[in-house]
Amino acid sequence: MVNRDQTEYQQYGNQRLLEEQFSADPINQFQRWFEEAESSGVPEPNIMTLATVGDQGQPSLRVVLMKEVTAHGLVFYTNFRSRKAGEMDNHPKAALNFFWYKMNRQVRMEGKVTKVSDQRSDAYFKTRPRGSQIGAWVSEQSQAIPSREYLEDRLTNYTTKFEGQEVPRPPHWGGYHLIPHRVEFWQNGEHRLHDRFLYILNQDTWERCRLAP
Repeated sequence: MVNRDQTEYQQYGNQRLLEEQFSADPINQFQRWFEEAESSGVPEPNIMTLATVGDQGQPSLRVVLMKEVTAHGLVFYTNFRSRKAGEMDNHPKAALNFFWYKMNRQVRMEGKVTKVSDQRSDAYFKTRPRGSQIGAWVSEQSQAIPSREYLEDRLTNYTTKFEGQEVPRPPHWGGYHLIPHRVEFWQNGEHRLHDRFLYILNQDTWERCRLAP
């Protein structure tokens, strides 16, 4: 068994984060870190963990892909009939976490979620591979199904249905926009002395502070 405390820290883990290095806007700061993750060769840096909460107060987690950074938050897409969509519709709050292991960094966001416009969902859907477009029609996401064959039969049926034509976006599929009110940037440090900077939205102004590791 490897003792992680005894392994060497990656290059980014040896850097110290200083408050003056950070943007006043956490979305701008996230964009900087995301671009650094891309340029450093982090595989699929847009992978994030999404947390939602159900009617009984039970949190649930899953990994999804961030598809867009806006001036106010992050956009991702899903089936509106899925468990996560149902929970976000009933409780329009969520949390996100990015962990870039190669850089010893993570970003956490908490905020409200709203659906993006149909036009925006349509535009993104057109950019997806055809197989993924058809898959959005095939999958009754999060619902119990009788067998794998049932799924494959639906794939055959929808492939035939849309043969020779553009695949339209299903009305039950589209995007959500998470608009954070709390954002934390974390970088691993030696001796567990991690650097943590927290942004909290106070009315329309972002306030920033350093947190203890």
